[in-house]
Amino acid sequence: MPNPLGSQTVETARRALAARFRHAGVASAELDARILVGSALGLDLTGVIAAAPRLLTEDEACRLENFAQRRIAGEPVARITGLKEFWGLPLRLAPATLVPRPDTETVVEAALDILHAESRCAAPLRIADLGTGSGAILLALLSELPNAFGAGTDISAAALRTARGNARQLGLAARAAFVACDYAAALSGALDVMVSNPPYIRSADIAALDVEVRDHDPRRALDGGADGLNAYRLIIPEAVRLLAPGGVLIVEVGCGQHGDVQELMAAAGLTAAGPAKTDLAGIRRAVTGRLSS
Repeated sequence: MPNPLGSQTVETARRALAARFRHAGVASAELDARILVGSALGLDLTGVIAAAPRLLTEDEACRLENFAQRRIAGEPVARITGLKEFWGLPLRLAPATLVPRPDTETVVEAALDILHAESRCAAPLRIADLGTGSGAILLALLSELPNAFGAGTDISAAALRTARGNARQLGLAARAAFVACDYAAALSGALDVMVSNPPYIRSADIAALDVEVRDHDPRRALDGGADGLNAYRLIIPEAVRLLAPGGVLIVEVGCGQHGDVQELMAAAGLTAAGPAKTDLAGIRRAVTGRLSS
């Protein structure tokens, strides 16, 4: 069967791809087409514009058609390209890592807000990111905190390899370590900041998730147990064990979970370090707790 993108210019192929995506109900059809054309050709946006009049090579047309079919089948663009921007940082992904999402930037914002308020952004802080995945939260914080050192933990060796690679690419490897363990099990010492985006989807709700999440994000990074709170029951006691006096824990939570997580923190002896931070949809997304000084 002939390739529908064969013998086309770069610009014609981009337009054809966007039209196919719109027909398939892809909400971000134009943007996805531009990104996938650039990825297939190994070009940034400027390069795609400059290459617009030339014909696709056979290899480029085949690669782009493969990308098109995967996107129409529901695979996220970030999975297809293997790259996602988070906090302005380009991060490589792997099948073992979540695709970092803007919601998770609220965890970074909440941590920085607390540190700014305490004039500690230039201090030699000790940070741990539990269930680090691609390293997104940890590396975002290290990019903003020039004297901080951080450890990212994960039970997935593949995720840790990805996070290490991202740290190297971003020039942050000298201040980042990555440890294979379940949350904070292998950590010791006094920490100033602990952060996490743990699994918080109720097990029974996973089947109803959007196909881009349900079929392409690792299930163990999604499944929070029967009530979605299993990970917090493990993480919060570890924060009490590991935080230095005055240290803070910041976790991402699902819609409607902030109250339950705040109660778990309070029961363990952590006090709120500020109101839950909301995402762009107004959902209280980042919950904080402080260990008393």
